Amino acid sequence: MRLTAIGTAGSFPGRGALASCYLIETDEDTPTRIILDLGSGALSPLQETVDTDRLSGIVLSHLHPDHCMDMTGLYVKHCFDPKFFNGDISDTGTIRTRTPVFAPAGAKERLSRAYYTDPGKSPVANGGDDSDFDHAFEFTDIDHGSRHQIGSLTIESFLVDHPVEAYALRITDAAGKVITYSGDSDECDNLVAAAKDADLFLCEAAFQEDRDTARGIHLTGKRAGRVAQNAEASALVLTHIPVWTDCSIVRGEAAGEYRGPIELAKPGATWTV
Repeated sequence: MRLTAIGTAGSFPGRGALASCYLIETDEDTPTRIILDLGSGALSPLQETVDTDRLSGIVLSHLHPDHCMDMTGLYVKHCFDPKFFNGDISDTGTIRTRTPVFAPAGAKERLSRAYYTDPGKSPVANGGDDSDFDHAFEFTDIDHGSRHQIGSLTIESFLVDHPVEAYALRITDAAGKVITYSGDSDECDNLVAAAKDADLFLCEAAFQEDRDTARGIHLTGKRAGRVAQNAEASALVLTHIPVWTDCSIVRGEAAGEYRGPIELAKPGATWTV
């Protein structure tokens, strides 16, 4: 598998980095291509990296805007591209294959609400509602312990500690290689289980020791390193670091707990396992 960082900023688009989005591709004659999250602004660099019409699936770790809101833009791209749109809102996108989306329950409704705009005083409003996300996507709920197959990849979901329903994702390829993505989480047993023996652990570290004292929201670098060490992950990549946090401090915290290699995720960086 090859992992490409598309958007790596924490909580909102930052300077030189957009919100969470990661591409995983397999090295096969017919590759499997999935994205993990599609946060604010990430659709732009994603299109520079992959043809979104060729995505095998999309997996959303949770439904905060910095992890899912550019799904609304992808909906427009998939529905109103002249290759597919026939001019009738009621038939939008029905002649193209829908992209599978695996997400917490309520994702379709959440995204439809975000996209829908009341026509108000529009003189040409015809009563049509163009916000039916079923036109572009096929939604499947994820839950703790669920396993889903996308092409040659197996996706396992682990409920983690965050103020909304959120999942860490364990991705296993046909050769048994594992990439684990923390999504947004504080330190918890389920996150350790998700990252157990992972070849690469892509882990958020939005908080900083001594400065950010709230629990049940995000990891500090120290707690991310401790999870990686307890999980015996082979490599740790820190991500989702907001603009007000010094990446070198967070990395140093992690290095005090984790004895393996540590990198900082940057847009465009790739890793192969």
